[in-house]
Parts: sequence; structure tokens; C-alpha cells
Amino acid sequence: MERQGRVSKTKPQGHPNRRPLADFRADGRLVMLAGMAVLIGTGGTAAAWVLLKLIALVTNLVWFGRIDSGGVSLAHIARTPWVVIAPMAGGLVIGLMARSGSEKIRGHGIPEAIEAILIGGSRMSLKVAILKPISSAISIGTGGPFGAEGPIIMTGGAIGSLFSQLFHLSAAERKTLLVAGAASGMTAIFGTPVAAVLLAVELLLFEWRPRSFIPVATAAITAVVLRPGLFGMGPLFPFASDPILPWWGLLACAGLGVAAGVLSILFTTVLYALEDGFETLPLHWMWWPMLGGGVVGLGGLIEPRALGVGYDVIADLLTGHLVIAAVVSILLVKAVIWLVALSSGTSGGVLAPLLILGGAMGWLVGLALPGAPGFWALLGMAAMLGGTMRAPLTGAIFAVELTGDVRMLAPLLAASAAAYAVTVLFLKRSILTEKIARRGQHITREYGIDPYELTRVSEIMTRDVDVLSADLSVADAMTALTTGEHQAYPVLDAKGRPVGLVSRADALQWAIGDENKGSKLGECVSGESLVIVHPDDVTALAIDLMLVTDRGRLLVTDPTTGILVGLLTRKDVLQVRALVTRSENDRETYFAARRNPL
Repeated sequence: MERQGRVSKTKPQGHPNRRPLADFRADGRLVMLAGMAVLIGTGGTAAAWVLLKLIALVTNLVWFGRIDSGGVSLAHIARTPWVVIAPMAGGLVIGLMARSGSEKIRGHGIPEAIEAILIGGSRMSLKVAILKPISSAISIGTGGPFGAEGPIIMTGGAIGSLFSQLFHLSAAERKTLLVAGAASGMTAIFGTPVAAVLLAVELLLFEWRPRSFIPVATAAITAVVLRPGLFGMGPLFPFASDPILPWWGLLACAGLGVAAGVLSILFTTVLYALEDGFETLPLHWMWWPMLGGGVVGLGGLIEPRALGVGYDVIADLLTGHLVIAAVVSILLVKAVIWLVALSSGTSGGVLAPLLILGGAMGWLVGLALPGAPGFWALLGMAAMLGGTMRAPLTGAIFAVELTGDVRMLAPLLAASAAAYAVTVLFLKRSILTEKIARRGQHITREYGIDPYELTRVSEIMTRDVDVLSADLSVADAMTALTTGEHQAYPVLDAKGRPVGLVSRADALQWAIGDENKGSKLGECVSGESLVIVHPDDVTALAIDLMLVTDRGRLLVTDPTTGILVGLLTRKDVLQVRALVTRSENDRETYFAARRNPL
């Protein structure tokens, strides 16, 4: 019998072909997706440029009364009533856009992208692709304390999704292209291709496979190639710090990470408590962003540098061009207005605010530690990302790529991993996934190898199989079927090879008619519908066969002789899950278990 074949004469329709066992599943479509990712990366980079220009245009128009797309800071705006009116007006416009356009423009951007991937088949609409950057530009340009990364992730993802919907692709392939667009947009804005790919892996892809990694990396690299012509060369926040840490220096870095983790828990808890508070208001949600804008404006009267994206504040925290009172003011005001505005349902990202909040916390803690405050500010930024977004690798690498200082990698990893450890131990969900959970969806972000791809059929099959002989009379077979303990039995020829499968339903049909009662069982069964697996097949293939053929029992035969060696049922397949559970929960001391090792 052929290794790739079946005992049956006719292979069932739609039967999945056997594939060679290998480390990864990849085929020629990977090259096609990578080619598409180049086009999507180009679109994502262009969208990032448009978004930043829109933000600058709105900022200049609202605060300085001029039509200009050059970047400006709001640190020195006059403290007039307009500081309160402008954010409220922006919030009202966003509320109207969300109600009349699409509710999906509300919020961070990343949770909406995750939801589209996991629930919406990676399909996003043209309306979202257009309205999200416009609403975000209005929100940030009128003083909203947000970043541009969430909106561009949503917009770049929408570009990738819309492009993929033009072609005959699977949901998994659409997901890859959606995330490719998101990664290219983030790379274009921050110049951080590795961090963008890591963000994709840690937050968006929900897998680690070549079919998704390579196209996403291709899109990010495309953005790197195009970025100098649109955004300039070099890191966004050039910074170099090489402190000579004492022997306990990395412990101090981890301690800072713990503090950032605690702050992450506080921010997440307060954010959703405020969101619950907005839910109780006797007003339509359309008005909530305007109310949040009022709080933003009041905060702007206290500390204007807390308004807007705040890239200038990040640079000042790293270079040390701030005094203690200013850092404390920025930390407190930025935290309050960001949490209130975000909980109100306006449009804006979380990454830049987290950088500022984590940087301010690290700067203040660093006053009591060796090294410049800017060094600890950078660690606080990475730790806040790693803890709040549950993306520790992204946090560490993002800080390195933002500053260009690779020597900081070990301290950054210590701080980010510590913050991550604190939040996963004490908080069920991150600031991003909690929003999705509140919409009734459950998400798990623990990646692992599919145990069904590691387990062979021989490890879980039933070896002691009750069978019927093909030479048995139909009358005797009917008796065996009606009195036996099983619903179905394999029928074997004289050499032990399966020629069919009979069930109690067959016995009932034979009882109705008389034409088969004098025949041999082998003459009344057909091998054409048999579904066969072999002992060395992986269980994942067997499950695919069960799904395609709608069979709960598969016959297991020797691949050389065709002799029946076992039976695989749905109950046997469940043993794999039991094995995984036992490997994680059953604990023992190895040396104590081996009483006599010799």
C-alpha cells in the first residue's frame, strides 16, 4: 500500500493530503504574501505621513490660527479659556463622527485591530480607514493627550485588510496583511522596525509562523526604506547614556520595573473605573468625548506640556532638560487627563502617553539612583510599555531603536520583564484586552506549539480492537452488532486487513431486508468509505480527517502491510489534552522518585 494513500479504493472527497513532516508549514503562497506586503508597507508608510501632517495641520490651525503642516509644541501656549474650549470642541466633533460614521473610530486603535483579527475575519472597512486618521488628528490636534501609534496601527491595518479583500485569500492570510499594514505604519512614525514586528507578534498575530512573520517583517523593512524621504534619518530621540552601574545595578533596574508594573495596574484599574462611570451618565456616548475634552482643557491650564502627543516632553526627559516640579506636574496632569479622555471614548493611542508617564516616573526615581535621570527615564518608558501593554520584548527593543543606544539593552530588558511579571501576576488582562473582554470576548495570549502536531497516532490509539471477520455470515454479524458493547466494528479479511466498517445502523438495515442474510459479511461491506491513518501520523492529521469525513473512528493500519494495528476515536484524541494538563500540573521531585538510580 502506498505511504500517501488509503486502504480504500476511492479517496473521500475533500480528503486532506498528507504533508511531509517539517519544522514549519510554509509554501509558495508565503512569497506571494511577502510581495503583497511590499505594497501594503508602502501604503502604511504613506498613511503615517498623512496622519502626522494632519495632526500638525489641525494643531497649527486650532492653536496658532495658521495653515501649516510643520510640527509644533504646545508647551508655551497662552493659558486662556481657549485651552478648555478647543479640546471640548474637538471631542464634540469626534462624538458626531463616531455616531454618524462608525463607532470603531472610538478608542485606542489596538484593541479594535485585535478584535477585527480574532472576531471579524480580519476584515475592516474603508470607512474606518478614512475616519480613524481624521478623528485622531482632530483629537490630538485640539490638545488630546494621545499618541499617533494607535490610530496608525488601526489605519495601516485597515489598508492591509482592504487590500487583502481584493484577492482570494483565507482569513489567516488577511490577518497577516492586516498586521503588515499596522507594523509598517508604526515603523514609519517611530523608525522602529524590530519593535514593530515584535509588537505584531506579542499583541496582534496570536501566532509565531513564517507565513505571518516574513510578510510583516517585509512590510516593516519597506517602511524603513521609505522613511528617510518622508520623516528623516536617524532615531527619533537620539540619546546615549552609559552609566557605570554598581553590582546591584540590574537589581535596581528590575526594581524600577516593579514600580512601573504597579503603576500599570493602577492606570488600568482607574481607566476602566472611569469608563464605568461614563456608562452611568444620563447622556448618549456621543457627548462623552466633549466632557473628557473639558477635563483635558482644565489640565492644560495647569500644565500645557501635558497636551498633545508630547514628543518634546519625551526628549526633555531623556536629556534632563526639566526640573523636579515640572516632571511631577507633567506626571500627575498627563495621567489624569489621559485616563479621563481615553475612558470617554475619544480617538487616540496609548503608546506615547505611556512613554511620558513611564519616563517621568523613572526620571523621579532615578534622582536617588546612580546615573543620570535620563537613563532611568528611558528604563521607565520601556517598563511601562512592557507592563501596561504586556509586551516586554517590544518595550525593551522599542527603547533601543528610539534612542539608538544598544548598550542599554540589558537594563531595559530587566526593567521591562519585571514590570511584565508584576502585571501578569496581579492583573487578569492588559489595558488593551480588557476592553475586548468587556465586549463579551475572551482572549488568551499564551502561545505554544500545537500538542496535536507533536503527538503521534501510535501514542494514543486503542490497540486492543474488537473486530469482525469478513468470512462471518451476515446473520452472525447482526447478532454480534446488536449484542456487542460497541457501536461499530472493523471488518478484516483473512490477512487482518480492513475491508470495511459496520455499525448497528447497518444491522438494522439488514434486518429489514432479506437479500443479505445468506451472504458473507465481506460481501456486504465496502472499503470505499474507509478512512485510514498510520501509527506514525501526527494526531493533527487524524483530526483533520475526522472533520473532513465526519467520522468519529479512524482505522490505524501498518503502512507496509495494511494490517489493522489499532483504532483512533474522538475519546482517544482527547487524551492529548489530558497529557498536556498533566505535564503542567503534576509535580514531583525527580531524585526522590528514583529510589534506586543504579
